[in-house]
Amino acid sequence: MDSNTLYYSLDLVSGTGLTLSSEQRAALHTSLVILKKNYKFNRVLLWGKILGIKGDYFIAQGVKDDEMRDKNTLYSFNCVDWHLLPPTTEDMLAEVSAAAKGRFVGDPSHEYEHTETRRQGEGDEAVEEEVSVRIKVKEEVRLAATVHTINTEVSVVPRGAFIRSPHGLVQTNRSFEGLSFSEADKLRNFLHFTEPRSLKQKSILETAEQDPSIDFLDPLSSDVPKGSWSLQFERGSSVCVVRSLLWLGLTGYHVPNTPQHGYIYMGDGLKNMDLPFML
Repeated sequence: MDSNTLYYSLDLVSGTGLTLSSEQRAALHTSLVILKKNYKFNRVLLWGKILGIKGDYFIAQGVKDDEMRDKNTLYSFNCVDWHLLPPTTEDMLAEVSAAAKGRFVGDPSHEYEHTETRRQGEGDEAVEEEVSVRIKVKEEVRLAATVHTINTEVSVVPRGAFIRSPHGLVQTNRSFEGLSFSEADKLRNFLHFTEPRSLKQKSILETAEQDPSIDFLDPLSSDVPKGSWSLQFERGSSVCVVRSLLWLGLTGYHVPNTPQHGYIYMGDGLKNMDLPFML
């Protein structure tokens, strides 16, 4: 992993009071290199940290051929020993949404339980009966689902940083030299690094003005509700920083006129459900 990217990300979130010790940084610098070699990743990134009551989860992601879709997520308690998280499914996301509430415990084997009542039977002649269903979810599964959801909803990259081939492969754009300061000051030039949703709703006129090789992602400016992002220049106006108000703890940054960018999450893994009432 590029150590400059790691330290830049950590320094930007240090103002929130969430950072890593010098021992943890040194451990990450070594262990992420080993992760890359052992799993044959093209790149390994520190995704962030999710706080737990008993212990905190350090999260890393390894990238293979496709930068957006070909990722593996791992977690560690000591920044040295890493464990692979299971891939997420729709059923997994639904179970986590139903059963897992409150703070993370910090124990991957901890089980969340939820009992709900469902009705069986359809139509006028069917006999309806209530059946209690108990849902059990391990915290390791919740961790995988939370990382996936945060990636889907608030992962952020500057426009042009990644390029999509005619075959659909998403890779780093080696010719990306960074946004200008005036471009970096506009939320529409920062994109969600996940499968697009609102892009398909654009008019023919709007899509005609786009470059399909770089304009294949949704801009943050299309998010609902409006105002769910904070954009400002820091470090003597040398760095553009975007922060999510939906997932407090998600910080993205870009140094204008350079290819340097990244994002990191450091928080409790809980979505800010009060955001619509705050705007």
